[in-house]
Amino acid sequence: MSSNSTITTDEFTPGRKLLVHLSENGHSFEFECDGSTPVDAIQQSVESLSGIQSGDQLLMCGKISLDPQQQLAYYKLPQDDREVFLYNKSKLLAESPRPPPETIDVPDAVVPSPPSPSQSPHPLDDASDPAMKALASYEKQFRYHFQHANAFYLCSQNKFEICKRLLREQQVQERALDTARGNLEHTFRRLHQRYSDFVRYFSQQHRIHGELLGNFERDVERLRSLRLHPSIQRERRKCLLDLVNEYELRKWADICLNSRRQFESKVSQLKMSFGNLKRRVENVFSEMTSGAVKDLEVLIRDHQRVLNDQKSVMQSLSKDVDTVKKLVDDCLSCQLSASLRPHDAVSALGPMYEAHEKNNLPKVQNCDHAITKLLDKCRGKKDGMNLLVHVSMQKVKSSQLSIKDMMNQLHAFQEVMGHQEKEFENLKFINGIGHAYRACLAEVIRRKSSLKLYMGLAGQLAERLATEREAEISRRERFLKQWSRYIPDDILDTMGLFDSPSQCDVNMTPFDTKLLEIDVADVDRYAPQFVLGLPSKSEKNKLPKSNLATSSDGSNFKSDENPFDTHLNYNTEGLLEGCEPVDIAGTSKMEVENARLKAELASAIAIICTFNADAVYGPFDKVEPDDMLKAVREKTTEALQSKDEYVKHIQSMLHMKQVQCSSYEKRIQELEQRLEDQYIQGQKLSTKNASGSVLSALKAGGYREGIFGDGEAQMPCVSTVSMDEVSSTSASADPKFDPITGQATKPGEGGDENMTDLSGTVNMQLMDSARNFMDASMQETSRDEHQVGDTGDHQDGCLDKIQGGEVDGEVKMMAVANISDTCTDAINMLPSAVAVELTLESKTRETVVRDLQNALVSKSDQCIEGENKLKVAMEEISSLRRELEVSRNLLDESQMNCAHLENCLHEAREEARTNLCAADRRASEYSALRTTAVRMRSLFERFRSCVNAQVGVASFADALRSLSLSLASSVNEDDDDGTVEFRASIKVLADKVGLLSRHRSELLERCSRAETAVSRAETALDEKTEQVKSLYTKHQLEKQASKEKISFVRLEVHELACFVLNSAGHYEAIHRNCSNYYLSSESVALFASSMQEDDPT
Repeated sequence: MSSNSTITTDEFTPGRKLLVHLSENGHSFEFECDGSTPVDAIQQSVESLSGIQSGDQLLMCGKISLDPQQQLAYYKLPQDDREVFLYNKSKLLAESPRPPPETIDVPDAVVPSPPSPSQSPHPLDDASDPAMKALASYEKQFRYHFQHANAFYLCSQNKFEICKRLLREQQVQERALDTARGNLEHTFRRLHQRYSDFVRYFSQQHRIHGELLGNFERDVERLRSLRLHPSIQRERRKCLLDLVNEYELRKWADICLNSRRQFESKVSQLKMSFGNLKRRVENVFSEMTSGAVKDLEVLIRDHQRVLNDQKSVMQSLSKDVDTVKKLVDDCLSCQLSASLRPHDAVSALGPMYEAHEKNNLPKVQNCDHAITKLLDKCRGKKDGMNLLVHVSMQKVKSSQLSIKDMMNQLHAFQEVMGHQEKEFENLKFINGIGHAYRACLAEVIRRKSSLKLYMGLAGQLAERLATEREAEISRRERFLKQWSRYIPDDILDTMGLFDSPSQCDVNMTPFDTKLLEIDVADVDRYAPQFVLGLPSKSEKNKLPKSNLATSSDGSNFKSDENPFDTHLNYNTEGLLEGCEPVDIAGTSKMEVENARLKAELASAIAIICTFNADAVYGPFDKVEPDDMLKAVREKTTEALQSKDEYVKHIQSMLHMKQVQCSSYEKRIQELEQRLEDQYIQGQKLSTKNASGSVLSALKAGGYREGIFGDGEAQMPCVSTVSMDEVSSTSASADPKFDPITGQATKPGEGGDENMTDLSGTVNMQLMDSARNFMDASMQETSRDEHQVGDTGDHQDGCLDKIQGGEVDGEVKMMAVANISDTCTDAINMLPSAVAVELTLESKTRETVVRDLQNALVSKSDQCIEGENKLKVAMEEISSLRRELEVSRNLLDESQMNCAHLENCLHEAREEARTNLCAADRRASEYSALRTTAVRMRSLFERFRSCVNAQVGVASFADALRSLSLSLASSVNEDDDDGTVEFRASIKVLADKVGLLSRHRSELLERCSRAETAVSRAETALDEKTEQVKSLYTKHQLEKQASKEKISFVRLEVHELACFVLNSAGHYEAIHRNCSNYYLSSESVALFASSMQEDDPT
C-alpha cells in the first residue's frame, strides 16, 4: 500500500487514548498515550497483544502511513475522532494462506435436573392434606421452570453479545476496507491525472509531428520556389532550399517517421495496459463494496425483540414463583383466609402450570434457537468478511504495484517524448528558414529607415545650432554697439569681447553601407507571405476574431521586443518639438516621420515572422479554456492598469502645464507691479530735476539694481536661450509615458524648478532691460513658489483659468498692454539720453511681450486640447471599464455554471456508479434466486410425481427413499440453504414414511392376531358364561342353605352385623375396630331379595 506521509501543521486538540484496529479480524486495542509517544512503541505493544511482528505492521490513519521513527504528535495523534488501522504486510502477499474460520466459544444452556422429593425436601411434604402436598409440589415445579428458562435466557444473552461483537468487528473491517479503498483511489487518481496529461501532450505532439511530416514536401517545394535576391545569389545557392542539405534533411525525416511509428505503437500498448489496470481497479472497488454488514445490523436489531420476549417470559415466571411462594408461606404460617382454602389455591395453580409447560418454556427454547441461528449466520458473515478483507487487501496491494509500474512507464515515456521532440527540431528548422529570410529583408528596410532617421536628426540638429549661432552673433553685435562708445576698443579687445562663435559642423560617419538596395515593397516580392505559409492580405481580412486577437497580442509582443523604435520615436519628437520646421532635402520633418514609420513597419514584419516561426510548430502545450480566459483576464487587467497610469500621466502633465501657466501669470503680474514702481520712481526723479544723478546712477549700476534687484546683476552669461525656447525646453523635459513598461520616465521636480534652473543661468546684464526685468521677476517668483509650495487653492485657481481659456487670454493681453503703457510712461519721465536708449529697449520689450502673448495663447490652446483629449480618454476608459465589468460578470457566471455542471456531472457519475453496482448486485441476486427457484421447482416436480404415483404404501415409501438418495447424491456446493433444507426434509419424510409403513404392516399383523384372539375369547366367554350361570344357580342354592353365615369381601361376620345407610346412599358397617367398611351392591341386592321373600306382602 502507499506510504505517503504528508502532514499539515494546523493546531489540533490532543486526546489521551489511541484506538488501533486490526484489519484482518476487526479486533481493537486501546492505548493510553500522548503526542510524545513514538510510533515504534505502539507497534511493539501491538506485537505483544496480537503476535504480528513490527516489521510486518503497516499503520494507516486516513491516507497517511505512520513512520515508526516519528512521534504521534507529528500525525496529530492521539485524537478522539481519529482511529488507526493496522494491516499485516505478510498477509498482503499473493501466496499468503487464507484466514481460518472464526472460532467462537458458544455457551450451552446449563439446564437443572427436575426436582425430586429426596433431593429437595419441603416442609409441606408431611402435611396430612393432599392439597397442601400438591402446593409444595407446585412450588418445586415453578422454581424448576424459572431456573430452566433462566438458563436458556442467560445463554441467549451471551450469544447475542457475541453476535454484537462480531458485528462490531465487521464494521471495523468495513472501515479498514474504506481506508484501503481511499488510499487506492488517491494513488489511482494521481496515476490517472498523470496519464491524462501524458495522453494530452502526446496527442498534441503526435498531431504536430504528423503535420510536420505531412507538410515536409510542401515546405521543401516552397523553399525551392523562393528565389534569393540577385545580390546574394551564388553558383550553388539560387533558392532558399540551397541553404540546407536536402539529402540529410530527407534522411532525418525518414528517421523521425520511423521513430514516430514505433513510439505510437508503444503508446497504444500503454493505453491498453492502462485500460486493463483501470478495469482491475474498478473491479477491486466493486468487490470491496458490500452491504452485508448493514443487513446483519438490521437483522441483529430485529432479533432484539426475541430477547425482549424472553425477558417478558422470565418476568412472568418470576411472578408465578413469587405467587406460589407466598401461598406456601401463608400455609406455613396458617394465615390463609377463610375464603381461600388449599384446595382452591391448588386448583388456581393448575392452569399456570399448564401455561408454563405448553407456552412459556417452549417459547424460551424457541427464542434461544432463533438466537443460535443468528449466531451461526453472524459467524458465517464474519468468515466471509475475513476472507473479503484478505482477498481485497491482496488485490489492493497488487493494484498498487501495477500502478507504481505504470507510473514508471509514464516517466520513461515522457523522457522518450522529450527525446522525440528534440529529433523533430530539425524538421521545424525547415519551416523557419522562410520566416528568417523575410525577417532579414525587413531588417534591411528597418536599418535603412533608421539611417534616414539619423540623418534627419543630424540635419535638424545642425539647423538648430546654426540658429543659435546667429542669435548669439546678433546679441554680441548689439552689446558692442551699445557699450563701445563708453569703453575703448582696445580694452574690449583685451577683454576678448570681439570674438565670434565658431561654425558647428555636424558630421556623421557613414554606416550600413552594405545594405541591399530594396524597399518595403521588395519584401513581399522576394519573400511573399503565401509562399512562406502566411495568410495573404485578402485572407487576413477574412480572419476570425480570434486571429485578430492574436494579431493584437503580436503587436504587444512587438512593443515588448522592440522598445528602441518607440524610444527613438519619442526622442525624435522631443528634439523636433523645439525646432522650427525647416525644409531641408532629406531632413524635413515629413521625411523623418516617413522614415520612422518605415522602420516601425519593418520591425513589425520581423516580429510577425518571429511569432509565426515559433507559433506554427511551437510548444505543444495546449491552452485550456480556463487558462486562456485567465490569460485574457490578466491582459485586460494589465491594459486597464496601463490605461489608468497613462491617464494619471496625462493628468500630471496637465497639472504641470497649469502650474506653469499660473507661474507665468504671476510673473506677468509681478512685472506689471515693478513697472508701476519704476514709473513712480521716474516721476520722483523728474520732480527733483535729477537727471544727471540718474545718469550717473545708471553708469554705476544703480539702475540695474533698481530694475533687476540686488545681487542678480553680476550673474555670468551661461545660456542665450530665449524665453520661448525655455518654455519649449521645459515642455520637452516633461515626463514621458512609456507605453511598453506602463511607467512614466523620471521627470524633473516640476515646471517651476525647470524655470528656476533656466532663469538662474540667464545673463542678467543683457542689453534688453525689459526682457531682463521679466526674467528677474520670473526668477524671484519661482523662488517664492519653491519656498511656499503649490497649495490646493492655487491649483484650483489655475484649473479655472485654464478652463476659461479665452477669458484668461484677454486678461493676459490686458496685463501686457498695461505693462507696455507703464513702460512708455517711464520712458517719458526719464531724461532724453536715457529715453533714446529706452525707446530702443521698449521695441525689443514689445516684441518679447508679443512673443509671450503668443506663447500664452498657444499654451492655453494646448491645455484646452489636452483637456478635451483627457475627457475623450476618460470616456473611453469608462466604456472599457463597463465592457470589462460585463465581461468579468459573464466570465464569473460561466465559471459558476461550469463548476455547477462539473458538480452535477460528478454527482450523476457517482449516482450512476451506485445504481450500476446496485443493479449488478440485484442482477446477481435475481440470478441466484432464479436458479434456486428453478432448482426448487424441479425438486418439487420430482416430489409431486413421487406423491401422485398410483402405487401402494410400501411402494410410496420406497419411492420417497429413492428420491432422498437421489437428492443426496446430487449435492452441490453452490446450493442455498432452502435447497439443503428441502433435501433434509425429503430425507426425514422418507424415513418417517418408511417407519410408518413398517408400523402399518406390524399393526395389520397385530390386528389379524387380535381378531383370532377375539374369536377364541368369544368362544371361551360363551363357555364361561354357561359355567357362571350354572355356578350362580348352585351358589343361590348354597346361600339359601347357609343363611346364618355370610362373608362380605374382607369382613367376616360370625354374629350379628349392623349396616347403616349414610348420606351418600351406601350401607356403612358400624364396628369399633375398623371403619370404612361398606356393604357391596350384591349383598344389598341379596339382602333386599331375602327381605322380600320373608315378607311376601
